[in-house]
Formats: sequence, C-alpha cells, structure tokens
Amino acid sequence: MRRRATAAGAVLAFAVTACSSAAPPPEPAPTTRAPSTAAARPPVSGAPAVTWQVGARPLRLRPDGFGEVEPTPPELVNRALPTKDVLPPPAGTGYASTISAVPADVLARSTWQPACPVKAGDLRYLTMSFWGFDGRAHTGEMLVNASGAAGITKVFGQLFAARFPLEELRVTSPAELTAPPTGDGNSTSAFVCRPARGQTTWSAHAYGLAVDVNPFCNPYTQGDLVLPELASAYVDRARRRPGMVLAGDATVRAFAAIGWSWGGSWHSPTDRMHFTATGH
Repeated sequence: MRRRATAAGAVLAFAVTACSSAAPPPEPAPTTRAPSTAAARPPVSGAPAVTWQVGARPLRLRPDGFGEVEPTPPELVNRALPTKDVLPPPAGTGYASTISAVPADVLARSTWQPACPVKAGDLRYLTMSFWGFDGRAHTGEMLVNASGAAGITKVFGQLFAARFPLEELRVTSPAELTAPPTGDGNSTSAFVCRPARGQTTWSAHAYGLAVDVNPFCNPYTQGDLVLPELASAYVDRARRRPGMVLAGDATVRAFAAIGWSWGGSWHSPTDRMHFTATGH
C-alpha cells in the first residue's frame, strides 16, 4: 500500500503491526496521480461523459498526516473511468507481454535511487496488455523484482483472459510520493522505493516484491482510516463491482499460484489491493 507523505504530502506509511503477522504491514500506495500528457482514446460509443478529474482536489490533512476520509463522490461509487494510454495500445485483442532490463529513461522517471534496497540491475521492466474500464485493450508498464517478473506477466495474462479491468498500469513517479493526498487514485503498480514509517526496514514495494491492484476498488482499512480516502463506497464487499478483488476469486488464485499472498485476508489492517511475495 501507500507511503506516508511529508507534512505537505501525499500518504503515510504505518509503523503498526498487522494482527496476522509480527512484522509491520506493507506501505499504502500513492493515491494521487501524476499528470499525464498521453491523451485518452475517444470514448466508446454511448459511454457517459467523464466529469471526474483524478488528482484535481487535495484533501485536508488529518492529524496523522493522511487526508480526511470523505464519502465517495457519486461519480466514483461505480467507478469506470477511461484509461489514458501511457504506451501504444496493443495491435490486437490477444495478451502480449515483455520482460527487459529497465531502460535508463524509465529508471530516471521512477522512484529508484542508489539508496534503494534493490539494485537497478535486479529490477525488470514489464509491458503487459490489460483491459480498461472503458472496454478497450491497453498496454501498461511495471517495475518488479527480477525474481518475480515471469510470474507477474503470467498473473496479468490470466487477468487479461478474464477481462478483469484495470484503470491504470504504470510506473510510479517520485512526485507522487510527496504530492498532497487527493484520495482518488486507482493506479496498479509494483516497485516504489520507500521505507516504512518510523522503521529502518523497507517496504516490500521497495524491493519490487509487492503489487497493488486497483487501489480505489480495493481499499486499505484500519479503524476509521480508508485509503484511498474517497473509496469508502468500496469497503462494502458484498456490493460487487468491476475491478474488485474478492476472497477466493480468480485474481487471488492467480497470485497464489506464483506464491504471492493477499493483504485482503488480513484483519487489522485489511489491505485489499495488496499482493506480496514476502507476506508483508
């Protein structure tokens, strides 16, 4: 999950311990969205006009540094925003993926730095087809640990075959780590270099060994805290909507098949977006 922002910034990391583990829980993923110059393709014919602009309204901060948890805006209760293409969309409707060393320009726009606990050479750059909530096939990108690269491309191939929708699939930028929280982000991502709050240890994301899937549709909860902060409508898991991860479903099974566990099975916190190779 997400990290803590600075006094001005985005999101906090937790130093508390999950009830199901003696280790600190994983870090919340950023819920802000980096500005993108890529344009969305024309909407599907008959689709409703998009009126919500992700990242446009910073939230007031709580004493703990997170944004104020607010009711989910009507436009996001059944979230189905279109995807802005980061990479050229796939030529066909079949799943395609690539695994490569991280290109220098991609590393430069990522959160990697020499102090990170994983060497740049131990990360891999993935491109993978995915279905958007707009009903179109897109090409996404991800940085992961080399040890998990092949398994992750397999997982996302299964999600593609099931037409499981993702809103965004892209590399997290440094600016997102200190941006004011807006509570409406929904980007699926893996590697983010950040330490745990108040700890000397790094989060699983900092090793490229954790993936957050559709954070808004699969929020993190602990006590009165909901992350992303506007995602309260998705805390009710009995109301099933596209993009949600549910106990025992195809997404959980796909990650389990490569040995990754799901934070949605934890009790405090419950981290529904989070899949991890380390258990944290």
